[in-house]
Amino acid sequence: MIRPLLCIALLLLPFTASNALAQPARQPGEPYELVRALQAVQDGIANGETAAHGSHVALIRQIGEKFLAADPAVWSNPQNSQAVVIYLLSGGAPQIVRKLPRDKMNVDERLFNGALAYVEGRQEEAREQLKDVKPRTLSSGLGGQVALVQGALFARAEASFAIERLDDARLLLPGTLVEEAALRREILLVGQAEDFDKFEFLTLAYIRHYRNSIYAGDFWQRFSTGLTQSSLALDGRRFARIAALLEQIDRASRLKLYLVIARAAMLRGQLVVTRLAGERALTLSADASADRERAHFFRGASRALTDEYDGGLAELKALDRSKLPERDVPLLNATVQLALDIRKPFPGGSAAAEKPPATPARLDLASSTVTLARAQKQLGELELLTRDRRP
Repeated sequence: MIRPLLCIALLLLPFTASNALAQPARQPGEPYELVRALQAVQDGIANGETAAHGSHVALIRQIGEKFLAADPAVWSNPQNSQAVVIYLLSGGAPQIVRKLPRDKMNVDERLFNGALAYVEGRQEEAREQLKDVKPRTLSSGLGGQVALVQGALFARAEASFAIERLDDARLLLPGTLVEEAALRREILLVGQAEDFDKFEFLTLAYIRHYRNSIYAGDFWQRFSTGLTQSSLALDGRRFARIAALLEQIDRASRLKLYLVIARAAMLRGQLVVTRLAGERALTLSADASADRERAHFFRGASRALTDEYDGGLAELKALDRSKLPERDVPLLNATVQLALDIRKPFPGGSAAAEKPPATPARLDLASSTVTLARAQKQLGELELLTRDRRP
């Protein structure tokens, strides 16, 4: 059942101000009450109520019809006029709002015109109208909606401003679909800003309150993008915290993310993270699968280029290349060549030959600057070629 059953009763009540003299108190079924009912249904969507999701569109349509049937006098009440703006920003139809008596509306011009411009796709005009509006000076119901829209409007042009407004949206309307939507939008912006502590905080907040939301899939997609298109996951010191966050998503998505992290870390020379992510991917992948081969590749590379040379090189040589994505084959070739070059004897005549062979523990990598510079150049070129072709 939809949690706020009151909304059904409200929609059945007569929507008129004809008996205002007989009943001077607030009238049941006034615009702001209907919009509250709409918001209650939307909050049910945030909590995963499929019945609320199914009735949402029909409810918006019914409210629009009741707005059109309303006595024009009701719009002089600021609560009702502000409800029109909330209705628009909650998915209401702009063509309905344009038919309402604008001259009767008792609402800030910027709010009304900005909301209308936003829902009609006139983004530049909406930004101009709404940028200077301070959400915390408005009622929480209206302020939270406006802050959410501001966050969407300025996400690309002014990310820090957008993050501030999305924070406002969360604070003004906690436990609602507005907060849920703000978390979904903000997680990506915070990831792009590489603020790991806040990224972690927002993720845990979403898990705690909205993991059953109808829109949870969109959150995790944004989470993945924010995590993998930044350096958030490339610090070995916080890998355990990343792993704890990834435990909250399904196994297949978790495996895919670990492989993406391992590859990104390898291209940036973060071999500790490459190994940790590769090992996690190994535990999640099926035997003889392409994912298993890729996990072995990343783990083997990190071993061969650090402190387990022989085991890592053997792991790389045992790979079934036919199961690797085409874009990984050049990277594998470069990695194997680099590993072999590290063990090559340095030219120096018989005197050099008389010296005991170097072991990984005694290897002086500083003396192989030419080899390492060449390998770094190769990996850099590969990164440029593969940067926009993520798995």
